[in-house]
Amino acid sequence: MTSNAHPTEQSRSTPTIFVLYGATGDLSRRLVSPAFFELARLGRLPEQWRLIGSSRGEKTHEEFRGFIREALEEFGPQPSDGPWDDFAEHLLFASGGFTEEDPGQLLDVLAQAREDLGGEAELVHYLAIPPGAFLDATKAFAAHGLAEGSRVVYEKPYGTSLASFEELDAEVHRVFEESQVFRIDHFLAFEAQQDVIHARFANPWLAALWNREFVDQVQIDIAETLDVAQRASFYDATGAFLDMIVTHLFQMAATVAMEPPADLGPGSLQAARDAALQDFRELDPAEVVLGQFDGYTAIDGVPDDSTTDTLAACRVWVDNDRWRGVPFLLRSGKKMTADEQRVTLVLKPPTGLHADAEPATISFSLLEGGALDVATTVRRPGVAGGLVQGTATLPLDGFDGPAPALPYVHLIEHVLTGDRSLFTGVEGLRAAWTCIERFSQDRPRVLPYAPGTWGPEAADELPAPGRWFLR
Repeated sequence: MTSNAHPTEQSRSTPTIFVLYGATGDLSRRLVSPAFFELARLGRLPEQWRLIGSSRGEKTHEEFRGFIREALEEFGPQPSDGPWDDFAEHLLFASGGFTEEDPGQLLDVLAQAREDLGGEAELVHYLAIPPGAFLDATKAFAAHGLAEGSRVVYEKPYGTSLASFEELDAEVHRVFEESQVFRIDHFLAFEAQQDVIHARFANPWLAALWNREFVDQVQIDIAETLDVAQRASFYDATGAFLDMIVTHLFQMAATVAMEPPADLGPGSLQAARDAALQDFRELDPAEVVLGQFDGYTAIDGVPDDSTTDTLAACRVWVDNDRWRGVPFLLRSGKKMTADEQRVTLVLKPPTGLHADAEPATISFSLLEGGALDVATTVRRPGVAGGLVQGTATLPLDGFDGPAPALPYVHLIEHVLTGDRSLFTGVEGLRAAWTCIERFSQDRPRVLPYAPGTWGPEAADELPAPGRWFLR
């Protein structure tokens, strides 16, 4: 798992050239470039490094440096908070894009960077480009001799269906060895998501409850109050199910469902998640609810007749001895009641003397630094007595030590050190796309819902006879 130790001495001493494809795009501005600067502030980049931005647009090195500075001023950390002048000197830009037919300026700028670093340098390709461009970029790496000895980072989604996944992965394995490939699902790098793993295995009482004997349901929610105005064209081609459920929420569900790994090393954790995903039963379209918030088609860039889902909820079954018969309820959407990211284990309802009491819950908030909430039923104080349920909350960022790091800070450092614990595995991704194959051929009708609600009423029926605990 993530460590507070510095990168290995080998990773620190190896000269490294990062090439950021899609360097002027939204993902680079908001998340990737700020993470590089934060790593520089923390002294966690190699002693000798260069970052080359690659894009179709025309920019000089100085203009690219100004672009990155503006991104930091908007999204942080602020340039004044760290070694901006030194950081900026390491930034270069290659105009003209990068394709199999035309590498643009990249090969020339790479040669300059290698000369600056004294010749030999490890190459890390970071694909912050639309997923539809992954296949062509992979072919271009082979065509221009940039694959051997390098590492490559693919953003999610890695494919959009089982067929597209297989096509992309076949090309990736033609060009790269699996040890060179890092497939991102950045929700795995949330510190609070990692806390789910550590809390389970470090606390025997919690580990003892982590099975179908005590758990009635697992509920995983990612709810947003925002709409999709700033990324409407991308979102309308994708939708909530593909953007969130089969990627982020499936990985989160696998993190909850996985068997105890042999150790907490990177290979063991990835293998444990992959194995859990392979136990997911094929998704039944009757157990999926899709919604679209009222007013979605009025957004610029969205067709008037769009049937894209802005909310998706489903019931997933994990067919193994630990979880057989326990529904995993996944829900994510836009323009909902609140901004929440939460994993909740709903324990089996009480029986006997207090059969009418609310079930206890163990819940992990994944927002910001995270929190662990344990809801239990106790006697109500006073003469009248009775029962009342209370919640004890443990903020997970309230401990002494460094502030929690952003997900992309963890991810980029893990690429440098070769740590795969926060990355998705190819067998797990194949299992995820296989799981939704039937749903992809028989999608349910998209239902309307009012902004500021929890979605269509049909979604409320998924936990029956229980209820969603995030309301």
